[in-house]
Amino acid sequence: MPDFTPRVFSGIQPSGGLTLGNYLGAITKFVDWQAKGTHETIFCMVDLHAITVPQEPATLRRNTRELCAGFLAAGIDPERSILIAQSQVPEHAQLAWIFNCVARMGWMGRMTQWKDKSGKNAEAASLGLFAYPALMAADILVYHATHVPVGEDQKQHIELTRDIAAKFNHDYGVDFFPMTEPVIEGAATRVMSLRDGTKKMSKSDPVDASRINLTDDADTIARKLRKAKTDPDPLPGDPTGLSERPDARNLVNIYAALSDSDPATVLAEHEGRMFGHFKQDLADLAVARLAPISTEMARLMDEPAEIDRLLARGAERAREITVPILERTYEIVGMVR
Repeated sequence: MPDFTPRVFSGIQPSGGLTLGNYLGAITKFVDWQAKGTHETIFCMVDLHAITVPQEPATLRRNTRELCAGFLAAGIDPERSILIAQSQVPEHAQLAWIFNCVARMGWMGRMTQWKDKSGKNAEAASLGLFAYPALMAADILVYHATHVPVGEDQKQHIELTRDIAAKFNHDYGVDFFPMTEPVIEGAATRVMSLRDGTKKMSKSDPVDASRINLTDDADTIARKLRKAKTDPDPLPGDPTGLSERPDARNLVNIYAALSDSDPATVLAEHEGRMFGHFKQDLADLAVARLAPISTEMARLMDEPAEIDRLLARGAERAREITVPILERTYEIVGMVR
């Protein structure tokens, strides 16, 4: 296999309402990769994925800008990383069509998220919802990305990306697309609801107290964490003591992620404490970390033209990578150029 430029790609869907789960499970990992300086880093608002289900246009536009504001406020530097809206880089969609012709129907039908999102009325779901894993593969491979930071729930899609790359390379007798590696790391790769530690924290949960929104102010953040569901037992001394305590485990994991630590260290420092005291410490920590982000997001959202300018510049930089890769893909496939 050829030597591919070390390159990280990842994205978040602009469906509105960034949460602590998005921040700890994804955005902090993006900032960490940027800081390493070992890989080129590309981060994306995947607005083409968003329209696989109905969207109100003005809301989608605002959500895309809000997500960009969240990236910037959390520490993504548009000079050190490439920051883009997916729809502004047309090579994503163009390569996706090639991959639609490489991927097999059976592969798509086995995708867990397709089954979950289409539900019992799959016949009424959009073709885009069924085929969007091919677009996700294109998002990654149009940059020849070697690594993708993802949550546990996206690992299956990275495996499909590897299958598509392998089949393309095999069918055309080339070593053109890399075998991208998923990167799942950190104490809070899957942040759970503050009201039910067995369910993932979600912006679609009708109970606002179940999540921390990145737009929440300091008082709201603190109140939600102080009222988070726990149990009556004190904190154990090591993580094995949390194996049957999902609510407690979730708060310990959140504390570890916010403090750039790990659950074992957190428990060693807080062993024997009751959750009333621990949750106050967690609230103080969360406010110190998150309140500046919400303040900066609000400031950026008051300057939409600046957000649009940064995204346009990001698209220009992205296309310096994607245009040659797509052109070479077309040559391999046999398109007349």
